[in-house]
Amino acid sequence: MAEFSWEIRSPLHRALVSGPYGAHGEAGVTLTEIRNFDLVQVMARRGKAAEMASAANAHFGVAVPETPKTAGAAEATLIWSGPDQFFVLSKGGRHQVGSLAPGFAASASLSDQSHARVLIRISGDKARALLAKLSSIDLYPAAFPVGTAAATSMDHTSVTLWRGNDARDGQAVFNVLVFATFAESLWHTMLDSGAEYGVEIGHSEDLA
Repeated sequence: MAEFSWEIRSPLHRALVSGPYGAHGEAGVTLTEIRNFDLVQVMARRGKAAEMASAANAHFGVAVPETPKTAGAAEATLIWSGPDQFFVLSKGGRHQVGSLAPGFAASASLSDQSHARVLIRISGDKARALLAKLSSIDLYPAAFPVGTAAATSMDHTSVTLWRGNDARDGQAVFNVLVFATFAESLWHTMLDSGAEYGVEIGHSEDLA
């Protein structure tokens, strides 16, 4: 009888090669894949949006984002993903469907998206310029401040985009969730779009 050995691999395991890419000199963009996270989508059942919001507040201690924003909770980030729905992003093992289900049993449906999405972090003084090539959203600070989120498309690929806390050097940090099947294609598109600025491809990091 044949024996099978399964090895869990990131959808970017072939495409992600750490180091510099594109123009020489100081990199204007840093791309990093973030791993070891749980991602649960919470969607209100019909007519249950208010009850879902109340359940989220009781569980996380913060109001669920009802507009395109994020909300920081204990060991999790709540990310608006559409009307009456949001993602729960957390470090692996902290907030999974099994632990969330009892609190939302009467108001929402839960779906584990942990292995269905890839999370890419984009930073650097040219991060906004790179994203401007791929998205029609106005990403200037006045229009897209820290904590703002969007369900949008990048190079014809559906993504969830949000601005995280600025880096220590004050540069903007953006996060992109993309379906795993499109991750490699979008990664190469990002590299090509950022090549003129110089790209630093970071080692994969665990979610903090």
